[in-house]
Formats: sequence, C-alpha cells, structure tokens
Amino acid sequence: MPKRRPLLRAAAELLNAANGFKPLAREGYPTIPVFAFGWPTSELSPLYMAGSMLDAGRRGIRGDFRGTRGRIALLLTAIAWVVLYLTHRRNVASRPFFEDPLREALGSDYQAIAEKVKSSRRRFIGVPPNNFVRRRYVEKAGTVHYGPLRVNRADIWRRPDLPRDGKAPVLLQVPGGAWAIGMRKPQSYPLMSHLADHGWICVSIDYRVSPKNTWPDHIVDVKRALAWIKEHIAEYGGDPDFVVITGGSAGGHLSSLAALTADDPQFQPGFEDADTSVVAAVPIYGRYDWVSAQGNGRKEFIAFLQKFVVKKPIAGNRQLYVDASPSYRLRPDAPPFFVLHGQDDSIIPVPEGREFAEALKAVSTSPVVYAEIPHAQHAFDFYYGSPRAHYTAQAVEAFLSWVMATRKMAAG
Repeated sequence: MPKRRPLLRAAAELLNAANGFKPLAREGYPTIPVFAFGWPTSELSPLYMAGSMLDAGRRGIRGDFRGTRGRIALLLTAIAWVVLYLTHRRNVASRPFFEDPLREALGSDYQAIAEKVKSSRRRFIGVPPNNFVRRRYVEKAGTVHYGPLRVNRADIWRRPDLPRDGKAPVLLQVPGGAWAIGMRKPQSYPLMSHLADHGWICVSIDYRVSPKNTWPDHIVDVKRALAWIKEHIAEYGGDPDFVVITGGSAGGHLSSLAALTADDPQFQPGFEDADTSVVAAVPIYGRYDWVSAQGNGRKEFIAFLQKFVVKKPIAGNRQLYVDASPSYRLRPDAPPFFVLHGQDDSIIPVPEGREFAEALKAVSTSPVVYAEIPHAQHAFDFYYGSPRAHYTAQAVEAFLSWVMATRKMAAG
C-alpha cells in the first residue's frame, strides 16, 4: 500500500492555487510549467476547488487528517480553497476591463451603435438559441480544404438556420501554439460559439507549423485561407466584403501580421493577385516583435525562432525578422484593431501587447482599442466556463459590431 503524504499533498495544492492566483515565475524557461499549471487553475478555479473538496472528504473518511500533521494538511488545503475562491471572484469582477477600453476608444455610445447591427441580425436570423455546444454550428460537411496541402483544412462554423444568401459577417480564427502546433481544435471555441450563435460564420484553420516547415510558410497559409474565404464563403451564406481576423498567441502574431500586410506579394506566392484584406483584427496575447532581444524571455524567444521557426540566425538575416514583425509593419491605413493581453501572462509578457497597441495608435487612422486584463494569464479566453472567456466573446462581438455599423453609416 503506498505511503500517504497528506502534508506534502496539501502543500502542493496550496502552491498550485497560489500560482493560479499569481504566477510564480516571470522570466526564463520556468515560465512554461508556471503557465501549464497556473492557466487552468486560474480560469477554472471553481472546478479545482470542488474537486479538491470532494477528494478531501474522501481522504478525511479514511483518516488522512488525523494527528498533528493531518490537521496541518487540512489547514493548508482550506487555505488553498480560500485562494481559489478569491481567484474566481476576481475573475468574475473583471468585466469592466474588457468594456471600459472600448468605451474610451470608440465613444460612450459604442454599445448603442453596435446594438443596431446586432438587432438587425436578430431580426434576420431569429433569436440566438444560447447553446454553446460546438457541433451545433459546424457544417455537416465537416472539414473543407482552403489550399492544395493536406494541412490546409478548415472548419466552417455557422448556425444551421443561417440563409445561404444571408451575407453573414465572417471571422477567420488563426490558432496559436508557438508556430509549432497550430491545431484548430479546440482553440477559441467560446468566441466562435458566441459569434456563430449571433449569426456570424467562423472559419477555423490549421496551417503549416515548425520545425517541419519554415517561416514564412505559416503566414502564407493564413493568407491562402483569406483568399479562399473571399472566393468561397458566399457559398455558405457569408459576406466576402466583411471578413475579420483573430487569433491568440502565435495566432495573435499571424492575425495581426496578415491584417497589416494585405495583398503583400511577399506572403502570397502563386496567388499574388488574391484579395487578402480584412475589415478588422483582434489579436489576443500575441507576439508582435521578432527582432528585439530586450525584456523578459526575449532572448529565449529569439533563440527559439532561430533554431526552430526561421532556421536562420538573425545576424545577417535581420530583414527576414523585421518583415515578420507586426510592430515593424505599422501603417496609417491599417484596419481597426482590438488588442487584448493579460497582465499576468507568463509566456508573452504584457509589455509586448501594450507597446504594440501604443505604436499602432500613433500611426493608424483607424481606431485601436487596447484591453489589458488584470491578473489574467496566457490563454485566458480558452475555456467555456471561464468568466474571462465569456467577457472576451462579448467584447469582441461588440467591437466588431461597432466596426460593421460605422462602415454602414459611412456608406450611407
């Protein structure tokens, strides 16, 4: 029979809860396990607390909390529950940090303007069923191919009652994964479920990843997906004239770079004449600078790019890294941007998002909204049960609806 170690187990639970409340490392390779354990604990703290309580009850019945060491273990476990509860309450209270930046950048009436579009969509498609089951929104045909390669696959998310001639707004979701994973499943499900629920069509893609593939294959596939959408999305009831792009982490990098390099032949080999422009971009906790080695984790990041993604040293190939950096591709005619980043992001430190948004604001003639979410870890929008995932979906829909409404008003 294995030896029971209630005190060690309780200490581990408390450490995990504390890491979810505040990341225990902010620099170097330790940030990877800090993120891996802290992210689910932070976003799903009620589930962790419920599971811990049930397990504590089971262990209490078998006598794990007897004696001095047992009582100390129970005390530490109870403190962990308090930390998890405070983490959840803090997450629930974060809604203003999503809404206030929109109000500041777009005006106090942004919600009323956005509601005009949302109301018209509701009249057109009916009341949203408010059902977050993924398969409700995926075409029965399942996967489509947007390019010639086996990896060029995409899921089409749409309501089954969406008319084929409905001219629904379209969102392209670019997955993250350090340019080495890039799987469309299960990323951004809360956002895409919410938008599909409200009459949008969402396209979620796979793309070529490293180390098997080499930059710029990743962005070429994203551009190819945009070209496919412009040519084919009307067949699914989508509007090729209203296509927006989003993505988190590496997807935040790729989505922002795509938005800032519309129709750039450098990233469109063999389809240089295709339209790859977007109406708006929503990068979330992305990497925007592939050049600078200054800041927490930057040296490790540049080393990773040189070895696995670009596969060329930055010395002697600096322009390749510059061209891949959204921070170096800023332009006055950039589409509207909504940039989101968590303050406690241990994978991509928050200054990356903050500095990119500030630099873009100084150049772009379009609105740039920046939401910095207190205490949020990397991938804060990932889980259905997370309050931040819910707030992210609502805020992104409000921003994109505002963009749609203002475009319609400008067009008369």
